[in-house]
Amino acid sequence: MHSTASKPAHEVVYHQLRELILFGDLIPGQAVTIQGLTVELNAGMTPVREALRRLISEGALVFQGNRRVTVPTLSKDNINELIFARQAIEPQLIILATQKATPEDIDRLEVIDAELDQAIESGDIHRYLKKNYEFHANLYDLADAPILVGLADSMWLRFGPSLRVICGRLGTQSLPDLHKQCLSAMRAGDAHAAANAIRDDVVQGMEQVKRNLTENKSVD
Repeated sequence: MHSTASKPAHEVVYHQLRELILFGDLIPGQAVTIQGLTVELNAGMTPVREALRRLISEGALVFQGNRRVTVPTLSKDNINELIFARQAIEPQLIILATQKATPEDIDRLEVIDAELDQAIESGDIHRYLKKNYEFHANLYDLADAPILVGLADSMWLRFGPSLRVICGRLGTQSLPDLHKQCLSAMRAGDAHAAANAIRDDVVQGMEQVKRNLTENKSVD
């Protein structure tokens, strides 16, 4: 999702490791070593350490000692915090995006959503996670609100690995998808209806993660 051309090594490694976390290649509670990551990412020790420092500061990883890090396991309280924060931030991004989006912007979002539908139908979990994130990320970028987008993106890093586990247990077709309602409202210029669709999409998805967390005691 990020071009590696002309990027410093630590930036390239950061985005590689970020995607491993975001799309659930590293699952909650799974320990990885710095040395292991240098091999997996074909990178030097210094850029790996720098990437890990950034991701630990963002709450996406936890340092465990002995040069090991893990993806944190979310508690029920963590999920409740994320639900509260996502409801506060993401609908506001949709209001701003609706005010600024062109018909061509919405066309592009519909293409991504169609690709997401294909991933749901085929049960392709990894593609589902990538396309779902791509849809939301492109939608939020239209808001031209970098502080809010940064906050929203940091929350995806925190719940993405758990969402991957839930998809593995329940499949892709069981997850809520209100993207079409959002896009229809955006085409009509109804910012509040679009925001409500995304709010419902967010809350239903996070509540499903929380229910599964409660039933299974942990998401690791």
